[in-house]
Amino acid sequence: MHLAQVETIPEVMAVAKIIVLAASSFVITMVLTPVWAHILYKYKIGIKIKKKSVDGKKLTYVGELHKHKNGTPTMGGVLVWGSTIILAILMFHLAPFLSEKFCNVWISRLNFFSRSQTLLPLFTLVVTALLGLVDDWMSIKSIGKNKGGGMQFAWRMGWLLGFAGLGAWWFYDKLEWTTIHIPAMGNVEIGWLYIPLFMFIVAATAFSSNETDGLDGLNAGILVQAFTVFAIIAFFQHRMDLAAFCGVVAGSLLAFLWFNFYPARFFMGDTGAFSLGATLGVVALLLNSVLVLPFVVSIYVLETLSVFIQLASKKFRHKKFFLAAPIHHHFEALGWPETKVTVRFWILNAVVAVIGLLIGVIGGG
Repeated sequence: MHLAQVETIPEVMAVAKIIVLAASSFVITMVLTPVWAHILYKYKIGIKIKKKSVDGKKLTYVGELHKHKNGTPTMGGVLVWGSTIILAILMFHLAPFLSEKFCNVWISRLNFFSRSQTLLPLFTLVVTALLGLVDDWMSIKSIGKNKGGGMQFAWRMGWLLGFAGLGAWWFYDKLEWTTIHIPAMGNVEIGWLYIPLFMFIVAATAFSSNETDGLDGLNAGILVQAFTVFAIIAFFQHRMDLAAFCGVVAGSLLAFLWFNFYPARFFMGDTGAFSLGATLGVVALLLNSVLVLPFVVSIYVLETLSVFIQLASKKFRHKKFFLAAPIHHHFEALGWPETKVTVRFWILNAVVAVIGLLIGVIGGG
């Protein structure tokens, strides 16, 4: 088959678009990493390992297990969302120019910015990243009433729910989205309940991502899997710009993971974990794959449940259920090496994510 014939096959060219953009994102992040890492180290933008929990009691396990990480640079998530935004702007302006210059229509398709598919995820990524950036800075400078600094939970939750409420209103009122898709069954009308559902999904994924970001490389690996799965689901739904966006984020995360795996050169920080989690929730909503999401990020579900169980146990039983929470710290406290916890959690999430992928593709979302 000649190249000219291949270029007439839409599916092949769509896959090529996703791969080229994901690879470009990977390269951009790899190139920018030394520059950003130099800034982080030069200005000592590092984390402070907390010695006390939110209730003021001494952290029995986590503080000791992670005391060697004190001072490790944070805000590494800037590389992920920064590279994604740079590539989006670059392709928006450069792809049409190169297409005209080289008389190749396919090059123009590398522009993955579209109002219907990627405007809201890109907007979510930037806005929530800035929120996380403020929180990271407050933690570093010990600003705020939290132990060791940082934005209070109520402020973060209120800010995020306000943003999620605006997005929910846009979906419900402007786009007239009032249904939830049940795989293999079809759409179910839920009316105005779509608004609280939207808000819950965005807030839950944002905070679950933040809870999971406690071991070197753990959250980055989970997010690579998640965005890859949704890229494939978007492809089968013929949402090629959204598939490309997910591919771009996954590519950038892979480059970030290169430096974030144990021992981490720097951490993602709230500016990465918070924004990427919220954006993942928005992508799931855009694909009407809300019921697939718990499969795709099963570790998020496990981590969040462990926190709720721990808090409930301490409140009503006056003792811990786990040695430490979230649950990845529990396994550390049992004596598992950090890398073993991370890789095993990756494997567990990947197995369940494949099930989610099959449900999403075969079940139509």
